[in-house]
Amino acid sequence: MHAAFFLLLGASFARFLIRHPGEPRTPWIVALSVTLALLHVLGAVRPLTRSRQRLWLGAVVAVWAVLVVLAPSFAWCAVPLFFTGLRTLPTRAALALVVFLTTLVVGAQLRLADGFDPNLVLAPPAVAAIATAVLVRTQRQSARQRSLIQDLLRTRRELAATERREGALAERQRLSMEIHDTLAQGLSSQRMLLQAADRTWESDPEAARRHVRTAAEVAARGLAEARRFVHDLAPPQFDGGLGLEDALRELATERGEGAGAAPEVRFHVDGAPVPLPERVRSALLRIAQGALANVREHAGATTAAVTLSYLGDQVVLDIADDGRGFDPAAPARAAGERGHGLPAMRARVRQLGGTLTVESAPGEGTVLSAAVPLASSLETS
Repeated sequence: MHAAFFLLLGASFARFLIRHPGEPRTPWIVALSVTLALLHVLGAVRPLTRSRQRLWLGAVVAVWAVLVVLAPSFAWCAVPLFFTGLRTLPTRAALALVVFLTTLVVGAQLRLADGFDPNLVLAPPAVAAIATAVLVRTQRQSARQRSLIQDLLRTRRELAATERREGALAERQRLSMEIHDTLAQGLSSQRMLLQAADRTWESDPEAARRHVRTAAEVAARGLAEARRFVHDLAPPQFDGGLGLEDALRELATERGEGAGAAPEVRFHVDGAPVPLPERVRSALLRIAQGALANVREHAGATTAAVTLSYLGDQVVLDIADDGRGFDPAAPARAAGERGHGLPAMRARVRQLGGTLTVESAPGEGTVLSAAVPLASSLETS
């Protein structure tokens, strides 16, 4: 559109200089042509707000109208202005602008003609009407498509949220039934046995000791059930006695394989590994999974590095990428969009008494570091 405008402006200016050399109005034509070109460049290069865009369009049309009055050969520059007005203004204002431009074009063509020509009177309105109808219909179809896409995306988000809620409720129901049938029943039995032992402690010490031994056996079974729950809720990567280092190495291989947009992920262990509590291993693995998912989906990185460091009194997990980066101090995303990964990671590390730091800047990649003190982790495990 911009190229067509400048081509028509240059052709009209050249025609005027060839047909009317040395006329007194030539300086005005030159000045107005340069002004019109500068105004068009200003609107094409600088992004304008809607109100300023309308002011800019009004200035362009005003300068063009003066040019057409002084030199009718500039009338064909109205063609790009048709489309600019239809894209910029509301439908009614755009139609009024098209009528105004078409009227000036018809008047200019009649001035250039030797006599009255019906074709010059009817052709410009017909062309303007066809162009307007096509563009207006296209805009309406685009608006309908945007509305349908937004409805589809909203429906998908609602469906995903519903499925997550149903899954959470189903899991809660399963766990509640498991706890009721095992731990709760065991605790109830222990309570009754200990109460019975308390009642017979003086009168029948041997029966009281039997009740206490039975309560201890029930407690042992309850402890085994509790450990089974913890094992079932732990990440499946640790099944079969897999260590954190092996799980992270497997995760890096999984995220790094394949072609296309998936970044190459390297894994490195620094320091001598030490046994870690279950909750520390699970938390660090979940953090690595979330960080690498962000790298794959949002960073646009080509490479990433996962480093697990044992520093004596703490274990540190670092995930670095060479992606587009972001501003960590920027406001959180609007509701309904993704943006819960970092708060979840901070919550996991905070529960272990550790810290999570994020270093990033637009265009400079991202480094995420989770540090967990080993002493407090061992005490709470």
